[in-house]
Amino acid sequence: MKLSNEKLEELKLEIINYIRRKIKEIGADRIVIGLSGGKDSSVCLKLSTLALTSEKVTGLIIPDGKRDGIELAEGIAKSLNVDYKILDINKITREIKNLVESAGSNYSDQSKINTPSRVRMTLLYAYAQSNNGAVLNTSNLSEDWVGYSTIYGDAAGAFSPLASLTTDEVVQLGLYIGLDEKFVNPIPSDGLTGKTDEEVLGFSYKELNDYIREGIEPEARIKEKIDRLNRNSRFKFKKIDMFNSKLPIAIEDIANIYDFEE
Repeated sequence: MKLSNEKLEELKLEIINYIRRKIKEIGADRIVIGLSGGKDSSVCLKLSTLALTSEKVTGLIIPDGKRDGIELAEGIAKSLNVDYKILDINKITREIKNLVESAGSNYSDQSKINTPSRVRMTLLYAYAQSNNGAVLNTSNLSEDWVGYSTIYGDAAGAFSPLASLTTDEVVQLGLYIGLDEKFVNPIPSDGLTGKTDEEVLGFSYKELNDYIREGIEPEARIKEKIDRLNRNSRFKFKKIDMFNSKLPIAIEDIANIYDFEE
């Protein structure tokens, strides 16, 4: 969807206020962001600096051996005067693979793809908790819609500023808030499979975004795939299922925060 400058200004201010509010609620001193060199983390980084100043934002660049995206990730951090660290997790992911295999199991292709994302999130949380920080989730609506994320990996975080914006809207917002096009328009890639996002998904973001925002249906096979991916991935965004013993809890206002199964 093409957004007007008025709407983009409104979104910018609302997201800045949202970030400030969430940080205050959490009681954190700073924001910690995993920087991939992609548009989502770059836009989140800029919005975070506008909300809290550059001094209160840290970027972690976390390759798994490969150095894809590092130049862009370093570039956005430097351009915004944000402190950043490069932390390679390849020794950790290789050791996890070795441990799984030593337990007598094959290390599946899906584990190979998802494990780095989960290790990255573990590292982000460890760093954030060691510095009274909050981990910012950088996911967007388009990817979340089809479950193109890793549960307990890049789907995690303390809060998510871009969760209701499609990929093209994130690009528009990034350009509006003054980011160079190279930081908001790299070819989207997960950095894990060696393929672009659209190659992995089997359809274009334009087809997906037009379907989400305008209700414009793509060809039948693509519509069926998008709908199936959406249905099958909702578990990634739910609270953990909790058995309900139906035993009484006297403190009702606290009990209400739990989401026991009916």
